[in-house]
Amino acid sequence: MNTSRKKILFLCTGNSCRSQMAEGWGRHLHPDRYEFFSAGIEKHGLNPLAVRVMAEAGIDISGQRSKLLSELLATTFDYVITVCDHAHAQCPFFPGKTNILHRQFPDPPRLAQTAAGEEEALGHYRAVRDAIRDYLTSLPSALAALEP
Repeated sequence: MNTSRKKILFLCTGNSCRSQMAEGWGRHLHPDRYEFFSAGIEKHGLNPLAVRVMAEAGIDISGQRSKLLSELLATTFDYVITVCDHAHAQCPFFPGKTNILHRQFPDPPRLAQTAAGEEEALGHYRAVRDAIRDYLTSLPSALAALEP
């Protein structure tokens, strides 16, 4: 394993959906450049619809698990990216030179609450999945702009 890879944590409220998708996309798009993690302020379990829509995109996140941030305290992160406003507001202090970034993504389970059926609900998950993919595609240039 390349120990010079920068460590990036995606932090969300429950580490069930958005942060899990971001971790999956990161590992898929930039496996040799960064080391990706995800965690939550709370632990809600891995969302099965998130697993399903990621599998549709060819990315298997079924082996990932919902984690509390406290489970990763021994890891020093170069970047922490909060992917929801609640996690951003509750984001704890990270010692050292950790850069905290925020990129809000809509909450698929909340969007899907009013869906008329499963296919409409999955459409919300797919839209967020694709927005996260687009963000992660441009992540290296965004992070390079932060470097001195």
